[in-house]
Amino acid sequence: MEKVDHGVISIFADITNSHFTNIICLALTLLPHTEICLALVSRTQHTALVSLSIADNHVPTSNRRHHQSPISGSITYKYTSAAVCIPALELSWVPFNSLLVTGKPSTTSVPITVVEGGDGNGFVDHELSNVDPEVSAIIYNEKQRQFRSLELIASENFTSRAVMEAVGSCLTNKYSEGLPGKRYYGGNEHIDELESLCQKRALAAFHLDEQKWGVNVQPLSGSPANFEVYTAILKPHDRIMGLDLPHGGHLSHGFMTPKRRVSGTSIYFESMPYRLDESTGLVDYEMLEKTATLFRPKLIIAGASAYPRDFDYPRMRKIADGVGAFLMMDMAHISGLVAASVVGNPFDYCDIVTTTTHKSLRGPRGGMIFFKKDPVLGIELESAINNAVFPGLQGGPHNHTIGGLAVCLKHAQSPEFKA
Repeated sequence: MEKVDHGVISIFADITNSHFTNIICLALTLLPHTEICLALVSRTQHTALVSLSIADNHVPTSNRRHHQSPISGSITYKYTSAAVCIPALELSWVPFNSLLVTGKPSTTSVPITVVEGGDGNGFVDHELSNVDPEVSAIIYNEKQRQFRSLELIASENFTSRAVMEAVGSCLTNKYSEGLPGKRYYGGNEHIDELESLCQKRALAAFHLDEQKWGVNVQPLSGSPANFEVYTAILKPHDRIMGLDLPHGGHLSHGFMTPKRRVSGTSIYFESMPYRLDESTGLVDYEMLEKTATLFRPKLIIAGASAYPRDFDYPRMRKIADGVGAFLMMDMAHISGLVAASVVGNPFDYCDIVTTTTHKSLRGPRGGMIFFKKDPVLGIELESAINNAVFPGLQGGPHNHTIGGLAVCLKHAQSPEFKA
């Protein structure tokens, strides 16, 4: 291990293997108050990753790093060889805050190790276009379709670069069954921090008091979130009422035909739809009240997938109370509008509110369940819903999605989102 004070080292390595990611390692010791500057040169295209390893800890670094005390470690340059690749790694070090003099020869001898394989064992970890050009081309074509077309599907949106960065991060690697602080796997301290932050932002985005409302951010999408609510508060064959699909409702609200129970909801629970007054195009609340009085549902669902009107939440609350039913709102299509306070607020009247996260909210593809913390009709909604999500219907949550959701919920609180 050599001690270096100042100067420039240029290292050249001839690699003829075209199938592996190769690593050049330089072992050295830097004196106090020096600055490292890394310059990468290659005669062919390559993928580069530069890192600094100190005291057995692999610490990523940018092109420049300074330190206050002597350090020992290694500089690692990882690149992808292509046929005959002759890369150059130039390492410069100077006293901190002094001018970097390039081209000064160095007499310091630095050990070099060239290793085949991204992890030293021959593992290939290239970018998608190299590993799978076919899938890469499909993704590229879809991106071009999205950017060059006028999208008229109301339930679709264009998420942000920041959300996609979080969704495509290392968060996808971690298993974390359970809730923050109550996991079945180790190593979840950062995942706990992330999910707790996401929950906090979810409540803030919809202007909710955390003493009165809770939220589960683990549902994989809107339909699973709805079914998790049903299994939390209903028994098999309990009765539900939702807007009929041909009148703008959603499959997961209990859709069935005279010959077939189409939705899983209608298979496990007894479903009776309510409909629109076709002369006005509005929900027929009078008929809903009459039907509910006869059918006696345990749950009434507000919300739709193709109904461009607001719901009369006070009227639906009165109907639900009249028959002793829970009132749930599925705001998947309008959640962004609710966050921006430009439509009626379902939280003022509903016991439970579900939503997707990728429509007007402009986040990743996921779901959320909001619930009152006080007991409703004798049920502790928080424990019932959390247990219905896990272990009831899901295993490990998609942490990369929760990360993207946290990002989008921060954006949903910004003036530009509400504008």
